[in-house]
This record gives sequence, structure tokens and C-alpha cells, in this order.
Amino acid sequence: MPLPSVKDSWKTRTRSMLRFFGPAFIVSVAYIDPGNFATNISGGSIFNYNLVWVILWSNLMAIFLQGMSAKLGIATGRNLPEMCAKVYPHKLNIFFWIEAELAAMATDLAEFLGGTLGFYLLFHIPMIYAGLLTGVITFLIVYLEKYGQRVVEAVIGGLVAVICIAYSMELFLAKPDWSAVGLHTLIPSLPNGEAVLIAVGMLGATVMPHVIYLHSQLVQARNKDLNPEQKRKHLRLERIDIAVAMNIAFIVNAAMVIVSAAVFYRNGMVVDTIEQAHQSLSPLVGSFSSGAFGIALLASGLSSSAVGTLAGQTIMKGFVGLNIPLNLRRLITMAPALIIIGLGINPMKALIISQVALSFALPFAIIPMLLITNRKDLMGELVNKPLTKVVGWAITCVIVSLNAVLLYLTFTGNV
Repeated sequence: MPLPSVKDSWKTRTRSMLRFFGPAFIVSVAYIDPGNFATNISGGSIFNYNLVWVILWSNLMAIFLQGMSAKLGIATGRNLPEMCAKVYPHKLNIFFWIEAELAAMATDLAEFLGGTLGFYLLFHIPMIYAGLLTGVITFLIVYLEKYGQRVVEAVIGGLVAVICIAYSMELFLAKPDWSAVGLHTLIPSLPNGEAVLIAVGMLGATVMPHVIYLHSQLVQARNKDLNPEQKRKHLRLERIDIAVAMNIAFIVNAAMVIVSAAVFYRNGMVVDTIEQAHQSLSPLVGSFSSGAFGIALLASGLSSSAVGTLAGQTIMKGFVGLNIPLNLRRLITMAPALIIIGLGINPMKALIISQVALSFALPFAIIPMLLITNRKDLMGELVNKPLTKVVGWAITCVIVSLNAVLLYLTFTGNV
């Protein structure tokens, strides 16, 4: 695929640039998946607009980390798990693989539950049948990959557009206090231990480990036979892709918190379940709002389930060279969600805990990536600059510190 040059006309450059849009939009689905619905609705209904700043800072971290993952893939011609297999001892890679698979199961749990709840709320299909239907449609979306990555990008991009339109309508109908939104976007606050739990859940739901692995693989479709100069241009174009896609995800995530605060907190309601959120929107804001919520949740669950499956393939093949049939892997990772549905466990609580688990998994993806991208012998001219190294380690310290605070609060009974 030709890269745009300075000599090309504006239209030609724009057309060529748009051909490189896609990988970050697939990745962005993970940032607006059903786990985000759970953490953002809880955060808004309990703490008003106080946690909007968490969405902003999580998004900035996501932009940085996804850019680094893309850079690793472009510079090396391999994805992150493959580079880990090349650089680190086999036993360490087995540990990385097990940890990544557990994180993938937590991810699949959130995504699968979201699609299931979407069908249940919109069409009143019993949960167990809605779960099976979600699985079937996920298989169909992933199957489209045989026709090329761009087909999958188009389908998932369409689902992202549905989520954006639905939440734009929600935001219009909710009539939030924009001055309070602006204040809490810029000024951090954590009122109590429960706020820390939800903030860590928001972080885990926004900066997700499986798409850090996946992004380095998605760029390979446009990374064939490039010289160093072309690789630099590819990286610049991918950074534009990331900036656009991640900021769309930021707007959707912020809208979830803002709508929840404007509708539920303002009316003195603490929302404990996704079903309660859906049912409460209708009398408070109107049936149009509850319908938009259900459609957004369904689109989020289906698209993110497909992305989770793609990430699982990258993880298995990269770390330990396993090539388990896709259908078998999907059935295994669907099992926890089906068990939760069968046992009648509150899906929203399960969603929040799954996102907290992802936050604990993040350092195991970020630290190996930082160490690899800091090596000039592996990265060539795209090796991390000193400022990039500092920012990368600072983000790692923030995530580890938040996890440590959460553990302390949990063991001291303050959450």
C-alpha cells in the first residue's frame, strides 16, 4: 500500500492517509466495551461528575501506550507477544501467556455479558439464549477476517459509529451541568475507598492489556516491505489514526459518566445493575433514551467480543506458538460468562471486578513492551527517545501505585 508523499495533491494525500485508518478503530472498541458501561455508570450514579477526570487521564495513557504498541509492530515487523518470545526466556513467556490468557478471559467476560444484556434488554430474549446468540454473531464477525482485515475494520467501525450516535443522543437528552463537568474533568478527586475501586476499574476498562498486544499485530497488514523512511511515515499516519479513534472513545466514555451523573445521581439513584440503568432511563428521560442505551450496549458487546477473539489469537500464537482452533478457544473463554448467567450473579458487579482484574494485568503487558522499545538493536531508528522512556515508566508507576492502594484499602476493609 503506497504511503502519501509531500508532492501528492491534498486529495491524494487524504485518500492515501484514510487507507491507513482502521487498526486504531478496532482497538478503540476495547475502550468502549461493556466493562466501561459498568464502571462509568457506577461512577456517575454514586460520585456525580467527580470521576470524569479518570476518563481523561486514562485516555491520555491509552493514546501513549497504543502508539508505542504500533511503533513496536512497525519497527520490528512482529507483534508484541512474538517479540517477547524472541527476547525473553521460554519459562517467562509461559508466565506471560498464562497471565495474558487470564486477562483475556476477564475481557471476554465483560464483552460477552454486554452483548447478552443488550439482546435481553432490547428483545426480552432469556439471558441464556441471548448469550448463545452473542457467541454465534461473534463467530460470524471474526469469520469475515478470511476476506481481509479491512472487512473486519469496516464492520467494527460501523458498530463504533452506532455506539457514538446512541450516546450523543443520550447526552443531548440528559441535559448535564456543563460547568461541573468541566471542573471535574480538570481537577482530580477521589472521595473515598469505593471511589478508588471504581477509578481503578475505569482505568482497567479503558487501558486494556489485550489490545496493547493486538495493536502491534494489526499494523502488520500495512507494514509490508517498507524501508526506514516509509516506516517513519507509517508510524506518523498510525498516530493520527490513534489520536482520532482514542479521542472518539474518550468522548463516549465521558458521556457515559456524564449521563449517569445527570440522570441517576441528580435523582438520588445508585444504579447497581445494567438492567436498572436501562429501566430507569425511560421514566426519567424517555423511552427513546433507554432504547439508545440498549442499542449502544448491544453494539459494544458484539464488536468488543470480536476484538477480544482477535487478541486471543495474537496472544496464543505469539508467546508459546499455540494454534488452538478458534472455535474451541472461544468456547473456553465464553464459559465464565455462561456460568455467571446460569448462577444468576449480578452481571454489573461481575463487570466491575473483571475490569479491576485487567488493571492488575496491565503492567505485565506494559513493562515488557517498554523494555523492548527501549532497545535500539531491536527498534532501529524508532527506538524510544529519553522523554518517551520517562513518560512510559511514569505511567507504569501510576498504574502499579493505584493497584497497590486498592489492595491496601481492600485488606484494611475500607472498600
